[in-house]
Amino acid sequence: MPQLTFFCELEIEPLKTLFTDSLISDLVGLKAALSLGILDLSDERAQVVKRLNQAGVPVIGWLLLSKDQGYWFNLDNAPLAFARYAEFKDWTARHSLQWAGIGLDIEPDIRDMTRFGRRRWRILPSLLGRLLDSKRLKGGRAAYQALVTRIRSDGYLVDSYQFPVIDDERRMGSTFLQRLGGLVDIPVDKEIWMLYSSYLRPNGAGFIASYAPDAQALGLGITGGGVDVGIADKNPLTWQELARDLRLAWYWCDDIHIFSLEGCVEQGYLERLKSFAWDYPVLMPEESLARVESFRRALRSGLWVSAHGTAILVASMGMALLGVGVKRYFSRKVS
Repeated sequence: MPQLTFFCELEIEPLKTLFTDSLISDLVGLKAALSLGILDLSDERAQVVKRLNQAGVPVIGWLLLSKDQGYWFNLDNAPLAFARYAEFKDWTARHSLQWAGIGLDIEPDIRDMTRFGRRRWRILPSLLGRLLDSKRLKGGRAAYQALVTRIRSDGYLVDSYQFPVIDDERRMGSTFLQRLGGLVDIPVDKEIWMLYSSYLRPNGAGFIASYAPDAQALGLGITGGGVDVGIADKNPLTWQELARDLRLAWYWCDDIHIFSLEGCVEQGYLERLKSFAWDYPVLMPEESLARVESFRRALRSGLWVSAHGTAILVASMGMALLGVGVKRYFSRKVS
């Protein structure tokens, strides 16, 4: 059985309702960890963390900002991320909380995501201007690397939650997606790739099969919950889809995160996980895998061009000038 970690992203009242003694006992029985979204720094949230600490459930502090600050961490809000961590440290000390690690959620600004969901392509011109701002990328990376260093110096391991296409970008030596979406590629202790097949239907299983062999850890879902930015399929995974994804992920990876705990509880999936047959035969999703691999080849080609565009332009100009020179040379020879 792999190590399971559940994401939980709830406001305080539903959070208190969710964490009954029975649920905490279930997490202990599954030997599961919890990545808890820090939506506020209230005494009530601290009490939930204390109960989990006392029960021996490892808790990762999943840092989040307010929605008017971007919610997730990105190139443009590093100072706010620093401030949030400082507040989190003070809150932790005040309540004597224990953390198994700190989670940094690397995603585009939620306000951009919402605007894209409403206006689609009309927002692209404003995003494209960011591609030319190299200082933004360099400064954001340096700032987040400093934040990771500070968190580690405080004795915590650092997780990051990343879109899996970051792997394609690294392989091609590109920064296009980072500049466009405000993503931050920084080394951490563990990187969890978010492969939520409910958002990737009908090719969700193919995405898992394509990316899982190279993943440190995988995020699966969505079983319900989370914020809605109006872009992706809101229908949660069925039990059959979740069971498929779990077995498929475990074929390659021993560290599996599930989004979300509240969704699993609401749909009765947590009870099923207690007796889940992990060693059930796994069928490779050959057709969807082939489609995803084709998509990744096209994506990588585009990313390679974005990374080497200047060299391609210079080479093309050089070849054109060479062609003109050769033509003139032979024209003089003929005359």
